[in-house]
Amino acid sequence: MSPMDKLVVVAIGGNSLIDDPANKTVAAQYAACRKTVTHLVPLLQRGHRLLIVHGNGPQVGFILRRAELARHELHMVPLDSCVADTQGAIGYNLQMAFQNELQRSGLHRSVATIVTQVEVASDDPSWQNPSKPIGSFMTEEDARRHAQKDGWIVHEDAGRGWRRVVPSPKPHSVVEIEAIRTLLQNDAVIIAAGGGGIPVYIDQTGEMRGAEAVIDKDHAASLLAVSLRAEHFIISTAVDRVAIHYNTPREQWLDELSIADAERFLADGHFAPGSMKPKVEAMLAYIKSAGGQGVITDPQHLSAAIRGEAGTRFQAAAQ
Repeated sequence: MSPMDKLVVVAIGGNSLIDDPANKTVAAQYAACRKTVTHLVPLLQRGHRLLIVHGNGPQVGFILRRAELARHELHMVPLDSCVADTQGAIGYNLQMAFQNELQRSGLHRSVATIVTQVEVASDDPSWQNPSKPIGSFMTEEDARRHAQKDGWIVHEDAGRGWRRVVPSPKPHSVVEIEAIRTLLQNDAVIIAAGGGGIPVYIDQTGEMRGAEAVIDKDHAASLLAVSLRAEHFIISTAVDRVAIHYNTPREQWLDELSIADAERFLADGHFAPGSMKPKVEAMLAYIKSAGGQGVITDPQHLSAAIRGEAGTRFQAAAQ
């Protein structure tokens, strides 16, 4: 198989698109995108095809906060529309960053963002147990008002204030998968399923409807990697490797993980929900279904990870 035949799917976190928590302007977010892209261009220089899935948690929070501040004049923004908005805005930043870096590197590749819908099941258990916090912290008064007026489900969050919580259903299929496949076959760099994709479901009449939910972006990226039979799946995060006993005196960084060990560590609670747990689960789903090469690492080590020289590498068979 030639390098041009090898597809790399990379999932990058929404927080990795914000370098400085004290500076979250659009210009600062573009600068962070440009920095992230510099770590991705070497994969293209090696001849790989590339698909990027990005997070959007902070950016959706910004949209919801703007809507909250403007509620006396404007309508609230449905969550599926928030995801679509961020797919366009972050995709635009990534496209421009790629185009500028590709020109600087002397490479010629098309770059495209696909506004991506991801189908979820209408009977997913998460609909009955919303647990994903989104948006800003609120006072109890504001939270109760939203619950009454907008139908929000709100929870108190560890003494820090109140937040809205929404379902986080599992992704089942990517609506635009054939368009994505065609563009990749024509060597375009693709940005897809941003924020985990716009959650949609099929209603009782057979029509597609948007949902007030959030799909985990690592699980959506894993689904894409499996559906497209990607040879490499990389989850880029804040640390260069996975650890057990994280942030304790017994902390141990892992260069390799077998399926059996990863499942055992998950069962033992080594990986925190909302942090490393979904990343390991998404990686296991990919390894079991596609059998390719999977790595969790940080942006600086993406290229080395492809060469097997960095990150935590997931093995298809027990070691």
